[in-house]
Amino acid sequence: MFKKILIANRGEIACRVIATAKKMGIATVAVYSDADKDARHVQLADEAVHIGAAPSRESYLLGDVIIEACKRTGAEAVHPGYGFLSENEAFSRKVEEQGIVFIGPKHAAIAAMGDKIASKKLAKAAGVNTIPGWNDAIEDAETAVKIANDIGYPVMIKASAGGGGKGLRVAFSEAEAFEGFTSCRNEARNSFGDDRVFIEKFVEEPRHIEIQVVGDSQGNVVYLNERECSIQRRHQKVIEEAPSPFISDATRKAMGEQAVALSKAVSYQSAGTVEFVVGKDQSFYFLEMNTRLQVEHPVTEAITGLDLVEIMIRVAAGEPLAIKQADVKRNGWSIECRINAEDPFRNFLPSTGRLVKFRPPEQTMFQADTASTLGVRVDTGVYEGGEIPMYYDSMIAKLIVHGSDRQDAIEKMREALNGFVIRGVSSNIPFQAALLAHPQFVSGDFNTGFIAEHYSHGFVAEDVPHDDPNFLVAVASFIRRKSRERTAQITGQLPGYGVKLGQDYVGIVMGVGGKNRHVPVHIDEIGGEVGVARVTIDGKTYDISSGSRISDGIISGECNGAPFTAQVDRGSRRNPLALVVQHNGTKIEVMVISPRMATLHATMPYKALPDMSKFVLSPMPGLLVDILVEPGQKVQAGERVAVIEAMKMENVLFASAYGVVGKVVATKGESLVVDQPIIEFE
Repeated sequence: MFKKILIANRGEIACRVIATAKKMGIATVAVYSDADKDARHVQLADEAVHIGAAPSRESYLLGDVIIEACKRTGAEAVHPGYGFLSENEAFSRKVEEQGIVFIGPKHAAIAAMGDKIASKKLAKAAGVNTIPGWNDAIEDAETAVKIANDIGYPVMIKASAGGGGKGLRVAFSEAEAFEGFTSCRNEARNSFGDDRVFIEKFVEEPRHIEIQVVGDSQGNVVYLNERECSIQRRHQKVIEEAPSPFISDATRKAMGEQAVALSKAVSYQSAGTVEFVVGKDQSFYFLEMNTRLQVEHPVTEAITGLDLVEIMIRVAAGEPLAIKQADVKRNGWSIECRINAEDPFRNFLPSTGRLVKFRPPEQTMFQADTASTLGVRVDTGVYEGGEIPMYYDSMIAKLIVHGSDRQDAIEKMREALNGFVIRGVSSNIPFQAALLAHPQFVSGDFNTGFIAEHYSHGFVAEDVPHDDPNFLVAVASFIRRKSRERTAQITGQLPGYGVKLGQDYVGIVMGVGGKNRHVPVHIDEIGGEVGVARVTIDGKTYDISSGSRISDGIISGECNGAPFTAQVDRGSRRNPLALVVQHNGTKIEVMVISPRMATLHATMPYKALPDMSKFVLSPMPGLLVDILVEPGQKVQAGERVAVIEAMKMENVLFASAYGVVGKVVATKGESLVVDQPIIEFE
C-alpha cells in the first residue's frame, strides 16, 4: 500500500480524499494556489506545496508542476479528485511515465471515454444503447444547422471534451443551433483547449440516471446501483439521490450490465460513472462515461456502505476488488444537495467573499466512515471566516442525508437545510428547500426539465410558500420578547423608566415596495419558565420553548410539542429593528413592535430605492472580461454589451431596452462588485 499520496485538487474533494487516506494510514500532500494558501484542504494535509497563481490555468491545471510536487515530496501516487486534471489523458500518461501511480483509470481508458465522439462509437460496438446523432466533429455553424435539421429538433450541441454543464446547449430552431454551436465551440476552446463539437437528438422529458462502476486490474467490474440526477439547472446537477424513484429493477439490471460491458471494453480500472438518458417508457441511451469520482458519490456510499475513495486507492495499488456483484447492497435512501455560493433571488448569480458564519447542521455520518447510517453528512472545503474566491466553482458544501426510505430522507434533508447557517455570501439553500417541498419532487414525478418548467421566470420568494406563514411571525415575536426580558433584567435602570415588557405587539411583515402586512400578536408566559412562551396570532396559539438567542443565528426548540429549527438574524441597515426569519426555505423580514409604534410606522412614507434603470450594473462579483459597446453607440434590446467571468463561467450581459450609450464607467480587466455600474445610457 502507498505510504504517501498527493491530491491534485482543492476544496471539498481534496478534503474528502484526505479523510480516507488518514483512515488508511497514508500520509497526504496538498497543493494550493495563491488564493488557497489558507484553505481547509491545506490545513488537513500532512504537507502542502504551493503551485502557482490563483487562476486554475496558472496552478491546478499545471500538470508538470504537480508532477514535480510529487517528486519533491516523495508522493508515490496522485489522486486527481474531479474536475481540473482528473480526466486529462496527457496528465495521466505523464504521471505513469514518471513512475508515479495515477489513482484513477489508465490513460488509454481516459482517452477512449473522455472523447465523447469516440466513446459513443465504442459504446455502440460494446452493445450499449446510443442516441441518434452526428458523432463526428463539425467544422462550422452552417454545417451544424444542416445536421440539426436532418436529425430533427430539438438537438443537443455538445463539446467533445466538455463536462460539468460547460460546452453544452440545447437548440429548438435553426437560429438556436447556429448560436449554440458558436457558443459551445468558444466555451470549449477556452475551458478545455479542445473546440470539437458534435450534435445528437435531444430526448424530451428525459431523466438523467447514472450507473456507478468500479473495476480492478484483474478485469473484474461491478456496478454499484444507480443515482438519479435529473434535478438540474442549466445542465448542472442540483439534487442527486440514490436509488432512483423511477426505474424498475429490470431496467436497473439492464443499465448496470451495459455499464459493466462498456467498462470491460476499455479495461476500466478504478471508480467511474456511466451516464444514461432515460425516457418515460424506461428506454435508455448512453450519454457519456466520467472516468473519475463524481461529485455525488456520497449517496452511493450511503446506500451501499462502501468507501469509493478507498476502493480507488486499493485498486490503484494493484489489489483486486473485495466485492462481487452479488455483494452489492441497496440499503435505504440517500439524497445530496449541492450548497453553492450563488443568489437564487438574483437569477443564481455567483456570490463571493468571506464566510462570516458557516455553521452546518450537526453531523452523524462522516467521510470515510461507512458504518454510520441514517443521518446527516457534510462534505466541505471551507470554514467560518474563510473566503469563497472568484476563481473556482461555486460549491460551498455537499449536504448528504440517509433515510430508511425516500420520504424519511426528504424530511431529514429539509430539517438539515433549516439548520445550515451561511452568512457573508448568498447560498442556494432557499431554492433547495423549495425543490424538496414541491409536490412533483416529493412524488418522484420529474425529469431534467423540472426546474426550467417550474421556475422559468427565475426564483422569487413567492415560490416558497410556507404552510403556516404566521409560524414565522410567532418565532420572531418569541425571540423579540425573550430579548426584551433579558434587557429588563439589566441592573442599573432608573425606577419608573425600566424596560416594560407588555403582552400585545404587532408584527409588521415587510413587503415589496412598502406593501407591508400587519399581524396582531399576543404573548403570555407559561408557568414562569425561562425560554417558554405562548404566542397567539389570529386565534391560533404557538407554545414555543427554546433556549436559543438571536446571536446564535439558529433557533431550535419545540412548538406545540413538535421539534423545529429556524434561522433568525437581525435586519438590514434599511430596517435595523427588523428580524429576518427563515424556515423551510421561506424567508420574511418582520418588525415586532408595540401597537403604538406600529400605528406611527404606518404613517411614515416609503423611500424607494434610487432609479438605476439607465445603468448596466454588474449582477455579480467577477472580472470584466470585455466591453462590447462604446460611447455614442446605438444599442438594441437583447444586444450584447459586456462579458463578466466569475467562478469559471462566462456571463454575457445584454441590453434590456433600446438606448444610446452615454458613458462606459468600468474598465476592461477590472474586478467588479455586485451592482457596480458598467455602462450608463443617455
